[in-house]
Amino acid sequence: MNTLEQLKQYTTVVADTGDFESIAQYKPQDATTNPSLILQSALDPKYKSLFDDSVVYAKAAGGDEKKKLVAGMQKLFVNFGLEILKIVPGRVSTEVDARLSFRIYDTVFYAKNLIRLYEKSGIGRERVLIKVAATWEGIKAAEILEKEGIRTNLTLLFSLTQAIACANANVTLISPFVGRILDWYKRERGVDSIPAHEDPGVLSVHEIYNYYKKFNFQTEVMGASFRNTGEIKELAGCDLLTISPQLLSELENSSEPLERKLSPEKAEKSHHQRIDLDEMSFRWNLNENPMAVEKLSEGIRRFSDDIRQLEKYFLKQF
Repeated sequence: MNTLEQLKQYTTVVADTGDFESIAQYKPQDATTNPSLILQSALDPKYKSLFDDSVVYAKAAGGDEKKKLVAGMQKLFVNFGLEILKIVPGRVSTEVDARLSFRIYDTVFYAKNLIRLYEKSGIGRERVLIKVAATWEGIKAAEILEKEGIRTNLTLLFSLTQAIACANANVTLISPFVGRILDWYKRERGVDSIPAHEDPGVLSVHEIYNYYKKFNFQTEVMGASFRNTGEIKELAGCDLLTISPQLLSELENSSEPLERKLSPEKAEKSHHQRIDLDEMSFRWNLNENPMAVEKLSEGIRRFSDDIRQLEKYFLKQF
């Protein structure tokens, strides 16, 4: 077996892309998108029909320009999700507008509109994960959605503090961002590389996974945002890993033996103590982690910027 096939024995592999051809090639169980990936794909001529359909939908939505724009963007994200679901047997993750990351009820309303669009197209909510930034407000919004049967994927997650709050809220899945943590520590230490087994992003996912399994939390852990295959190999056994087409290709073309690094049995022996969090302790603990604060804020800004770029392109079609 190649390395990718070995990885699939221990971990559910998810494609991190908006490109349908890549998804079909690597046969992942699930797929995830974000505004940056949608922006890259939406401007590709081969996906023009999906964009055009969302423009028609927006024009028919009624209301002022802002209302039409919101409707059109939601339809665009769902259009991509619908095409992905024709390829993957499992779930697709679709993101809420990052500019709502500090608004609980606006996030809930936006998420429900996404689910409504999926259900109108014949897709049950069990095949959709709503992606929300792991701010305190995002986690509280996800808690509301989960109680209403809408499954969530908490993204831009960089710390155990965020992960514990997500587990307490009974969210379906979290996406700790491995590569972005590595980027921060490389810059902080003034180095060009860090060995995979010492990679702070990898170690963060180990810590979260072990905490969840030791205390029997049902929330799934999906490592995300990888910079190299070494990070992926060090997380073999994680519940899920969402991987870019480039790194999927590298794994597929490798025959290197793969060792399982994470398991519930190993987690049982971990050192963790149960941690209780309320809003004040969440905010304090997060504030004490400069990497997590910086990367969370940066991630929200990046996704917001990409949405604005999409909106500018969208408005030209009106």
